[in-house]
Amino acid sequence: MMLTIDKTKPVMVTGATGYVAGWLVKKLLDEGLTVHAAVRDPKNKEKLKFLNELAAKSKGEIKYFKSDLLTEGSYSEAMQGCELVFHTASPFTTDVKDPQKELIDPAKLGTRNVLEEANRTESVKRIVLTSSCAAIYGDNIDLKKTANGVFTEADWNTSSSLEHGAYSYSKTVAEKEAWEINKNQSRWDLVVINPSLVMGPAVNPHAVTSESFNLVKQFGDGSLKGGVPKMGWGIVDVRDLAVAHYNAGFTPEAKGRHITSGHNTWYLDLAKTLEPKYGANYPIPKKELPKFMIWLMGPMINKAITRKFVSRNMGYPWIGDNSKSINELGVTYRPISESMNDMFQQLIDAGILGQK
Repeated sequence: MMLTIDKTKPVMVTGATGYVAGWLVKKLLDEGLTVHAAVRDPKNKEKLKFLNELAAKSKGEIKYFKSDLLTEGSYSEAMQGCELVFHTASPFTTDVKDPQKELIDPAKLGTRNVLEEANRTESVKRIVLTSSCAAIYGDNIDLKKTANGVFTEADWNTSSSLEHGAYSYSKTVAEKEAWEINKNQSRWDLVVINPSLVMGPAVNPHAVTSESFNLVKQFGDGSLKGGVPKMGWGIVDVRDLAVAHYNAGFTPEAKGRHITSGHNTWYLDLAKTLEPKYGANYPIPKKELPKFMIWLMGPMINKAITRKFVSRNMGYPWIGDNSKSINELGVTYRPISESMNDMFQQLIDAGILGQK
């Protein structure tokens, strides 16, 4: 049976004020849909101002519903009448004291609360889940264990744990939970988006606070002027990621997991994209640091940079196969330089990066 989503019905988005969800909500509104935005506090006018501005300029409509990722039943009202649910809400931070409490429990319980609500909501036909490439691999060295030296949708992260790579472990646990819940029913299908590191400007220029922005900020604030680690990354622009989500929702034959990553690149190559425009005024890093130096100094600079992390990631490339996202979801990926420059400029405009 071919699945079609009725665009006259509302669509629910969890974590609607987030970095990834912002561009998705904009796309849905621009296409004329009614968005049921599940947010922590619908009365917080300041936090919702940018979404209201997007709605005012679009053909669509936005309605807010109070909901909490960790409270059972709190998505009931927002989900009513929706055939399509986008679950984008998930904690993303590397600075945690209690990974079980701050990462694993919220990721797993949040997924369960949204998907179990779908089980109780007769109208739901499809859920699009924002997972991560972190559910596909834990460390760059894991590339050596893949079938053909490239990460694919068939791979699962088996190297992360509570003690090592807790964030990646939380994404793995949450996605497995989603597939388990999906398997035990037959009314709605599950389509999963697995983005690599998300880059690009925030749709809300006043909310440049994600971990991705912290990384880009370091290219301009002097903290990396001595050099960067030799480490491979997968990169995807947040705007391309929004298109992937949208198409995953409305492409009838979409199914399974999708590595959503525009580029296999290196840390230094990210910095090099900023050099032509910003190099004269900002201390953009120009070289790679030797692995032994990061192995020695890393844990002192940032407790997330453990010796184990350094030994399993530094010096190794990241190579992911994005062909499924291109062929099945019709995603076209913009150049990294566009993502990086737009993001860097946004940090300058927000007053977060001053000139040297």
